[in-house]
Amino acid sequence: MSTTEGESNPSCNELEQEGSSGTLPPSPTTQSCEESGFAKKRGEYKKRSKAWDHFHVKHVNGVRHAICKYCDKDIAADPKSHGTTPLNTHVAKCPLNPKNKHTGQATLCLGETETLAGEVKGALISWKFDAEAIRKSLAYMVIVDELPFKHVEGRGFQYMMRTACPSFKIPSRWTISRDCYQLYLDEKTKLKQLLKNNSGRICLTTDSWTSIQRINYMCLTAHFIDNDWKLNKKILNFCPIASHKGTEVGKAIEKCLLEWGVDDILTVTVDNASSNDVAVHYLRGKLQNWGKAVLGGKWTHVRCVAHIVNLIVNDGIKKLGDSVDCIRAAVRYVRQSPSRLKKFKECVEIEKIECKRLLCLDVPTRWNSTYLMLDTAQRFERAFERFEEQDPYMLQELENLIGQKLDSW
Repeated sequence: MSTTEGESNPSCNELEQEGSSGTLPPSPTTQSCEESGFAKKRGEYKKRSKAWDHFHVKHVNGVRHAICKYCDKDIAADPKSHGTTPLNTHVAKCPLNPKNKHTGQATLCLGETETLAGEVKGALISWKFDAEAIRKSLAYMVIVDELPFKHVEGRGFQYMMRTACPSFKIPSRWTISRDCYQLYLDEKTKLKQLLKNNSGRICLTTDSWTSIQRINYMCLTAHFIDNDWKLNKKILNFCPIASHKGTEVGKAIEKCLLEWGVDDILTVTVDNASSNDVAVHYLRGKLQNWGKAVLGGKWTHVRCVAHIVNLIVNDGIKKLGDSVDCIRAAVRYVRQSPSRLKKFKECVEIEKIECKRLLCLDVPTRWNSTYLMLDTAQRFERAFERFEEQDPYMLQELENLIGQKLDSW
């Protein structure tokens, strides 16, 4: 083989001597890999995933690791144990990834707006990514929908958020609990400012009850018309109280009013319990001391009209007690067993009764529950008659429940 002029062709002996002495100059690629600390594994196959475009490869004790090009995070990437799923997840959430950074430019989209009258209408609105706004809306969702804090850690919710907004970092249950409490403090500050700027009087309503854990609770609600002539209803306090005694209730209301800085009270509406008379008398004295009682507090005490109507209706129902007891026993008999309820639905279909309601029982704490029970039972009257023909034990069971002889349900 000929050589061009000015060039020299090394002999085979020279090449063998250099190879045996190990003084061959390293190639530029090998030198750059060794200097950067990323040793290339000999015979490594070609990487097909696009996730590797964002990572350097490094081998530690024979295990392949991926180093992020943006944040230098070390991620285990052994092809047999890990795969590329952790790499894709990190690329989508890496805060230093240029593709994850939002320019702040708003995007136009078709959304919904709520008018002052409460109507929801479609409108063209602008939107841009705001992590703080999303966290506040997430806390609002947990509060309004009464969801547990661990809802944000559910697999379905996290999958939905990764699909809808991969750039948003989902907070933990502890973070969302702090966000909910902070939202409460913010809304409390706004309500205090609203009450302070309100030029009208405030009417209070309160009630107390005992939970199944034998804990006494009291709820205090403020009703007022703001400066824009809009009726407002705001819960000021929901707290445990020592007892249902009038003095204790009055002191709890006084403490709440002092905390909110409210003293322009017009009326206090309560039910007909005798302890409430003592509580209102206590509050009337405090309002007079503050110089805020209207007409000396003569009309401060207002009795709940709904409670009075409820007492009247209950007295009227007692006149029809036998009939109501019989219907209540029939509804309870059908609802006691899944097989009876299934048979009753078949009777409804046979009688061609088109009613989407279900049988319901009344409860003492819901004032309209007896009406709903009677109204629903009347709609299914023909179904009850057919059910009585198919179930020979129904009439006997009703007699045992109400304690008297019956010819028909």
